[in-house]
Amino acid sequence: MNAAASSGIGELLRSARMARAFTLLVFGTTFGAFAIERLMGRVTYVTMVAGLCALAVAMLVARRGELSPLRLASATLALFLGWTLVSVFWSTDQPKSLIGWVALAALSLLGVTIAHVRDTLQTARALGDVMRWLLAVSLGVEILFGILIDMPFPLLGVQGLIAELGPVQGIFGTRNALGFVAVLALITFLVEWRTSSVRPGVAVFSVILAGGLAVLSDSPTVIVIALIVGLATLTLMVVRHTRPESRPMLQATLAGIVVVALAVAYAARGPIIAMLGAGSDFSTRADLWNTILDYVRYHPVQGWGWYGTWSTTEFPFLSINVNLGERHASALNAYFDILLQVGWFGLLLFAGFCVVALVRSWLEASNRRAVVYTWTPLILTALLIDSVFESFTLFGYGWLLLVVCASRAGQSRSWRDRLDSTDPTSPLLPEERAR
Repeated sequence: MNAAASSGIGELLRSARMARAFTLLVFGTTFGAFAIERLMGRVTYVTMVAGLCALAVAMLVARRGELSPLRLASATLALFLGWTLVSVFWSTDQPKSLIGWVALAALSLLGVTIAHVRDTLQTARALGDVMRWLLAVSLGVEILFGILIDMPFPLLGVQGLIAELGPVQGIFGTRNALGFVAVLALITFLVEWRTSSVRPGVAVFSVILAGGLAVLSDSPTVIVIALIVGLATLTLMVVRHTRPESRPMLQATLAGIVVVALAVAYAARGPIIAMLGAGSDFSTRADLWNTILDYVRYHPVQGWGWYGTWSTTEFPFLSINVNLGERHASALNAYFDILLQVGWFGLLLFAGFCVVALVRSWLEASNRRAVVYTWTPLILTALLIDSVFESFTLFGYGWLLLVVCASRAGQSRSWRDRLDSTDPTSPLLPEERAR
């Protein structure tokens, strides 16, 4: 390859068009994973992710002059990935465990790359574009099989119940998955609307589409997530309009209120569950979580080894399902999943990773005038609340978004800033160059 061709490829890999195309492809592949695997096979999905990872490495190498090694990934993310990798050595099936870790690391690479080649607004816009298409396709599939053909479509898990106003699943496999994706989309669409980054007609259509599918999903978790995200939005608005000198005291007060609210919610979990009509779902989860705790007692610190989604033919997952007479593919709770697989130490690392990301993004949104900065803490809030009911945050698009948001927060508010500030030649972040 001659120098001119090499230079041309380098320019292409560093270009804004490539960065946008890459981000769209990553979001489209991960959020469309269920449909891709059902229609084209798991090998196709794995091949697509592997290709995107190769492209991510090439883009980072091409941009190496813009990147600081210290900024490439947050320390908390590196520690969590390191611990999950170490756990492979004491798992019951090391090859399967290693495959699960590679899947986690691959999505981490994609998330870190997006955070480095796109700023917050560009990331939200790319996610919004992908969400509009996927939700529109979901609605179309539900109308096709629920009204026009009037029969289920088992290949995609579509029950064809839209005529009865749900529950619907779209192309995401379950009503809970559709509801969660719809909430993430709604947050993104509202940020697009407030920032005037899309035409008003597109914004209104997008909000109605996401809100309608969230309702039609008939998922009890959607109500909880939407309520808490709504409260977080109102709280953030109050903080943003408070005088800077008064914000520290207000933030401390709000943190205390959150702790008390969580304690009250836990104490009153019975009435809350009954009010949501989720008694049977919670009963299933409670039985599962209690069983998991029994197995955690045997390996409390290190866990049973990282697998990601459960390998239902391996211990302890097979034993848990046999005892319960179920076919669970996860703990239906991200925190219990981590506790089972990588122990209390892994849960501590994960909690540190999430808390640091949320605090950083919240403080950034509190001190910035632009509305777009609220996208990161609100998405993180949705991810962490949903983790109480599902394990989506540990796999696929959930983990990808968590890494993207954490990496964005780490770039804007980090101890690394103090190191970089001493270097007059330190390169600017993509978002800083755009301003």
